[in-house]
Amino acid sequence: MDAGGESDSMSCIREVAAIWAVRAALLGILIAADALHLATAQTPPPPEARPGIPSDAELEESGAVIGRIVLNIANIFNEADPREDKALYRLANRLHIKTREDTVRSQLLFKTGDRYDARLLQETERNLRALDYLHDAHIRPFAYDGQHVDVIITTRDVWSLQPGISFSRKGGANEGSVELEEENLFGRGKDISLSWSQDVQRESILLRWRDRNVFQSRWQSDLAYSINDDGRLRQIAVDRPFFALDTRWSAGGALFDFTRVDPRYDLGHIVDEFRHDQSFAEIRGGWSAGLVKGRVLRWISGFTYDDNEFSIAPGVVAPVTLPPDRKLVYPWVGISSIQDKFATTENFNKIGRTEDLDYGTNFSLRIGWADESLGSDRNAAIISGAAHSALEWDGSQTLFLNTAINGRLESGSIANGILAGDARYYWRWSPKRVFYAGASGVASEALDPENQIQLGGDNGLRGYPLRYQTGSSRALFTVEQRFFTDWFPFRLFYVGAAVFADVGRTWGHGSVGAPSLGWLSDVGIGLRLGNARSGFGSVVHIDIAFPLNTTPDIDKVQLLLETKDTF
Repeated sequence: MDAGGESDSMSCIREVAAIWAVRAALLGILIAADALHLATAQTPPPPEARPGIPSDAELEESGAVIGRIVLNIANIFNEADPREDKALYRLANRLHIKTREDTVRSQLLFKTGDRYDARLLQETERNLRALDYLHDAHIRPFAYDGQHVDVIITTRDVWSLQPGISFSRKGGANEGSVELEEENLFGRGKDISLSWSQDVQRESILLRWRDRNVFQSRWQSDLAYSINDDGRLRQIAVDRPFFALDTRWSAGGALFDFTRVDPRYDLGHIVDEFRHDQSFAEIRGGWSAGLVKGRVLRWISGFTYDDNEFSIAPGVVAPVTLPPDRKLVYPWVGISSIQDKFATTENFNKIGRTEDLDYGTNFSLRIGWADESLGSDRNAAIISGAAHSALEWDGSQTLFLNTAINGRLESGSIANGILAGDARYYWRWSPKRVFYAGASGVASEALDPENQIQLGGDNGLRGYPLRYQTGSSRALFTVEQRFFTDWFPFRLFYVGAAVFADVGRTWGHGSVGAPSLGWLSDVGIGLRLGNARSGFGSVVHIDIAFPLNTTPDIDKVQLLLETKDTF
């Protein structure tokens, strides 16, 4: 496509996107006008207990088997509730195509005739709650005849069609998008989207298709194509993952290539830019003995082709140092261990939703060898790994620990070595109050020149511009008092708030950038809106942060608007 043709296409798609944006704005005005007539209400109660049904342990011990599997797929709004029996909400229900029963059944880890296993019911709940087009899921026995256990699966849909606009502001920079996305096409769980987005790095038009259950199987596919103002992206991935703890095998592969202009930052400003072309291909397969004594051990192997080329891009700030090309072709093997130790809670990292917490001690390790005889431009060992653990005490305090390592070993020396870790502490000192404290750090060794260790408003230091500090390592500490309420205005979103403080700094020099400014800190307040009716983002963040180490180039008040999966 020539430059003129691509510009015309971009202009046409922008006009279509603008029309959808206007329609979405008008729809939002109608929703707000009708919602003004609605009173606020309490958070919906948890599912009822099961009167007259033996305990899970008793059912399992008696050898009970699964009988009928009944599905109760609720629409977006409950019209039996007078607070939701409103004209606009009824219209939303009519326009929305409910999730089909076979879409939900394709996610189940049990079937009629199987031995009753409460663990599989709980794992199926977790899998269903992870789907963007469902707000929540519960599975409960509701009848027992002495041999057969009938179970009911209750889910609730969310509004999965998004013709509209999104906007975020963090670190003094704006990001926005206009998109038309359907996350649950025809109620079958397929995701198709056409979007225009703009951030500090690029303007992009993206067409994407994701299928979580190809032909109602366990295979998944992900296809994407984008036209950017600095290049393009093409991607295809097909995968049969370990979809359950007891899954015995997995297989998959991915292909993608992109062309883009990558910037490097210092003090929130672009220092230089260069063109980056990457071609990537990978095939993989895995095997497991399944869940044994509460733990899963998985073995996986594959072959990867990863070619990165760098060049000077016309019309941009010339690079201080151009990253050298890198081509790695290598087989690899990996192992992972997962402990079956999960629990549910609410008002922890989200608002008004059931949350699944992983309390297990887990680890993964992957080792590959790139060799010149295979087409690599060097001989190198390629290593990556991660570990997770959690501690809980007093029934109210929890500590999660995570660490990850990545890098290469070339000629006896570390290259692009990155060691990262974080600790997250939660103390629920009242039903609606959670104190949070987090500490994270990253250290690097011989980082590839195109990569930077950054710290700023886009990664936790909320009172400062995005990518404000760079270096070879960083540390960040955060304390936050979270407030959860029962306020459910317009029956659309749950309301929470936070008071926070952040402290962080970088050390060393990266490929570009000035020396570290030392410790930087901020304080602030925030409003949280838990999305209860749409599948697009769980929590809306509206933060006002005040930097405590000000310089003339920093605004004394930072406004951050963004959507995240967590509080």
